[in-house]
This record gives sequence, structure tokens and C-alpha cells, in this order.
Amino acid sequence: MGQGHNHSNHDHHSHNHNHLHSTSSSKNLAWAFALNLSFSLLELVGGIYSNSIAIISDAFHDFGDALSLALVWYLQKISTKPKDNYFDYGYKRFSILGALIISVILSVGSIFMIIESIKRFITPEETKANIMFVLAIIGVVVNGAAMIRLNHGKSLTEKAVFLHFMEDILGWIAVLIGSVVMMYFQLPWFDPLLSLAIALWILWNAYGNIKQVMTVMLQAVPESVDRNHLIEHWEKIKGIQSVHDIKIWSLDGNHHVASLHVLINKNVKLNEFSKIKEKIRMVALEFDIIHTTIELETDAEQCELHTK
Repeated sequence: MGQGHNHSNHDHHSHNHNHLHSTSSSKNLAWAFALNLSFSLLELVGGIYSNSIAIISDAFHDFGDALSLALVWYLQKISTKPKDNYFDYGYKRFSILGALIISVILSVGSIFMIIESIKRFITPEETKANIMFVLAIIGVVVNGAAMIRLNHGKSLTEKAVFLHFMEDILGWIAVLIGSVVMMYFQLPWFDPLLSLAIALWILWNAYGNIKQVMTVMLQAVPESVDRNHLIEHWEKIKGIQSVHDIKIWSLDGNHHVASLHVLINKNVKLNEFSKIKEKIRMVALEFDIIHTTIELETDAEQCELHTK
């Protein structure tokens, strides 16, 4: 039978909802960029003045993030564009490209911090702990505000940025504790040790994010979709004998796509086919699958792709 046509009433509502979500996502990223850039400049001055490698390396890390946030924000805006002759599925995947870029920049920055920390660890220098203390308090407040703003973000990009602010807060809490320790004890090696711990923590989380983005890029079945459960639901639909050649993948980590072949019972009449397709799509929507391509088959047709 012919290829299923996928224009349910849901598409229009889903498009409007996605557009609104993407607009708020862009605003959140633009706000995070402005905050990051201004704070990284303050940090650099404070880090040089207090002679703290932990703060200087974090300033470079923040500046790199600010630049990547600008790029991510731009890509997030592109991702709201509808489909055209070049991109049949629209531009949603551009947002995960942003998540990949920010994670790679985080990783490179972390490696740079690790090298600098080891150098300073070998030859420790005195730091102005009181300046570090003041900067750490500002750091916790500023990054905390950004984190609260991005907390409800659903895109992989926003999650990558949210993760960055969470890492920064933990980093600043570490600097805060370190500055208090250094106010009372002569421990010049404590500052590079903090820097090293922050860098390793960021590297570990960036790796996790890259892994997540790559599963989307490589078209793995989305983690949130229980494939067997979905097949069970489809095969319970009245008139369906079995489903096979099922392909499920994700556009951006949130919006999923599927295609499947459906073997129809012999006694099902032709005018019931569209009702079966609609039911298949309704089940798919429950699993966040926004676009389903359905090919219906009868016993008379032998499908070579009869594998689930």
C-alpha cells in the first residue's frame, strides 16, 4: 500500500508550542551570554590582582564560554526555522550542534586549566586570599542567578549551558572555602589544587554532554523511548497484525521521528486504514514522536524487511 501521509491536527499546535519554547530558549541564552562576558572580565582583573591561578583560569574558561554562548544562541535561533528544500526536517538539529561546540570548548579550556594548575602546583606562589573571598561570593551570586534562569530549559543546548553554570557555582564554592583556608594558613599550593579539581570536574561533565549529543547525531534510539513498550502499544491497535522495520531517531534530543511498516489483518476494509494510521500516530505522540511515516501492508504483499 502507499506511503502514509503525516498531517495530523497536532502538527500546527506543536509548531506553535515549539516556536514559543525556542524563543524563550534564545532569550535565556542571550541573557546568559551577557552575564558571562561581563563577569569574565571582572574575574580576569580580580584574578591578576589577587595572583590566583584558580580565578585566572576560571576567567579564561568563562570568556571562552561567553563566545561559545554567542554561537550557541545564534544556532538556537536558526533551529527555530521551519523545513525547506535544504532541510526536510527543519533546522532543529542546529541547536545540538551548539551543545557540541560548547562542550568541546569546555573540554579544551579544562585541559588548559589542568596544565596551568600543575605548573603552579610545582612552583606555588602567594595569593591575596581576601580578594579571592570577595570574588568567590560575587561568583556564587552571579552564576546562581543564571542557573535559576536556565533551570527549566529543555533543549540539549540549555542543558549544556545550565551544566556550565552549575560547575561554576561549585567551582566558586571551592574557591570560597579555599580563600578562607588560605586566610588562616600558609598553604600556597591549595589554590592550584582547587583549580585542578575544578578543571577535572568540568572535563568529566563536558564528556558526558558530548556523549549525549553524539547519540543524537548518530541517530540512536532516544533514551526516553522504550522501543518494546511502543511496539506493544502499536500491536494492540485493532486491525493490526504486526509491525516491523521500525526506525526511531531524534532530531534534537527532544523531538523524535519514526517510520514503520504495518501488517494489516485481512478482514480490515480499505476505508478503515486512515483510522488505523491516526491511532498509530496518537500512540507515537505519547512517546514524544512528532513525525511518523507509516507504510501499510496486507498479507498479499511480502515485505522483505520483516524484522522488528
